[in-house]
Formats: sequence, C-alpha cells, structure tokens
Amino acid sequence: MGVEVASLDPLHEGLGLRSFYRARTRGEPASLVVRIEADEDPAGRPAGIPPEPGLEPTRTFLAEHGIPVPLRFGGDAGIELLEDLGSESLTLAATNADEATRRSLYEEACDLVVRLQRAGRDAGGRVPAFERRLDGPLFSYKAALFNEWSLPAALGRAASPAERDVVEEAFACVAERCAAAPQRLAHRDFQSSNLFVRSQRRPGHRLAVIDFQGAFLAPPEYDLVCLLRDSYVELPDALVGELLGKVRPRLPDHPPSREFQQRFDALTLTRKGKDHARFLYAAAERGDRRFLQYVPATVRALRAAAARCAGWDERLARLAELIVQLPESPEAPCAD
Repeated sequence: MGVEVASLDPLHEGLGLRSFYRARTRGEPASLVVRIEADEDPAGRPAGIPPEPGLEPTRTFLAEHGIPVPLRFGGDAGIELLEDLGSESLTLAATNADEATRRSLYEEACDLVVRLQRAGRDAGGRVPAFERRLDGPLFSYKAALFNEWSLPAALGRAASPAERDVVEEAFACVAERCAAAPQRLAHRDFQSSNLFVRSQRRPGHRLAVIDFQGAFLAPPEYDLVCLLRDSYVELPDALVGELLGKVRPRLPDHPPSREFQQRFDALTLTRKGKDHARFLYAAAERGDRRFLQYVPATVRALRAAAARCAGWDERLARLAELIVQLPESPEAPCAD
C-alpha cells in the first residue's frame, strides 16, 4: 500500500483460530485491520463438508447489495487488509446503552437481515454462499457436538446410546422443518460480536458487518436467532417479541406468524445447543475459558425454546426433558 506501519496491536479474538491486529500507519488510512488465517480446527465443521471460503467475492457481493461491510485495501495468501471499523461491537454497545438506544441498534440490525435476504441470486455462480446451505449434515454435526459436550453436562455422567438418539432425532426433526422452509441468504453468525457500531454515523447507518465468509442459504429465521438469542447479549423476551413482530412482515417471504415463531424456536434449540457445546469444548480442549461466562444465558435460551417446542413433536418433547437438566453453572467438563 506504500504506507509505513507505526504500530501493530493484537485484537480480541473469538472462538475461531484466526488472528487479528490493528495496524496504525504513518499515512492513509491512519489505521486498518490485519486478518490472518490459521490452520483450520477440524472440529469446526462436519466431516466431508468443504472449509469456509475466503472473504472474497462474498464481501464485494454484499457491498454491491448495500450491506455495510469493511473496505478491502489488499492482501496476500492468508492475509487480508481491511477497513478499521473501530472497537465498539454491538456486544459492547448494547451492554452499555440505555433501553431506547439498544432498541434502535437492534432495529437497525434486523433491517440488515431484511437487506441480506433481499440480495438476489444474481451472483452468476461466483459467490460460494449460494452453493452452501443449512442442511442435514450440518444439523447432524450440531447434534454430535451437543451429545459429546452438553449432554454429559446435563446428566452429570456419560450419556447412554438411547439418550444420544434423543438428541439426534430431535435435531433431525428441526432439519425436516427447515428443509421445507424458504431458503434465503444468511450471514450464518449474525450475532453482536460480528456487528460493529460506527458512532460517527447517523442512526440507521451505524452498523457494519464482519466475519461473513460462512454465509449460506437458510430459513429466514436463522440470522434472527443468532441476533436475538445471542449468548453475548441476553435481550428481554418482550424486546425480542417486539423486534420479531416488526421484522417478520418485512422479510421477502412474509412467513406466516405461527410458522415463523415455531421455526425461530426450533432453530434456537440447534443453534444454542451448538454454541453451548462449543463453549464447553473450547474450555476443555483448548483451555480457553473466556466463553464460559456465556453459558448461563445460553442455557436459559435453550430451556425456554425447548419448553415452547415440546408440544409440537414427540421428538422435541423428549429433548426438552434432557435440556431442562442443563445446569446454568459455567463450569466445563474435563475432556475424556
């Protein structure tokens, strides 16, 4: 880029293995973010499923469709030089904001979900997201993670084959419901840690989206589950209901209210089940205990969704009987 680096400071990292740095320069731009790929964790995806693609061309496609994503200044193999969006994630902003500001930020985030789903499939085969989808193998993978890490935490012992079958059958039930749903572009990890607040922008234009390389096709409720049942920011049920009520009729497929709510709760089971398992896995296998603080909120979301889903299908009712036993304690089990 022809600019000299003045300093290079590590940034907070999530559950993934990539590294991020803020580079301050003696030129323009004054700062940028350096994103460095790492060897993939094989536990991060199902066997036989290709790894996540890179940021491009998805970044360019999203920008062309009005989704606020970071500018790209350049890069090399395994390194991306990206616009510095600042240090205020939605996680931080929502935690510190008053009720009115928090509602406004989440209304803006829901609007981004609508805009994502309106992005047509006019990518001419060049955007990998439209060849990827939330499908049976991904639900099976989530069930396997829950069986390995979360179910023993619920039972206080190793799970029996029959108990593991309960989880697999319930997640398969959710997969069946989702296979019959409309399929729309989803960020896949549309939670508060992947949305950044640009305080200098006016309301309605403050948020920008990062970490979108995993985008795929999914039911219209998927990103809303990630956002509104986020483990990092536990929103009041009344606000969740208000936001869902506003966004549902604006979605391209206008899902019927009952169908929309049922899929939202069913996807909460599988998404939060996977998150719970990954938090325990990171603590036990990697020694990364940062995310155990989010276990209690994750358990509360799972219990509430399980209770609502129990009356729809016997498979979900059996899962609810196991989920109610999950402790809110953030202690991680020892690896076998």
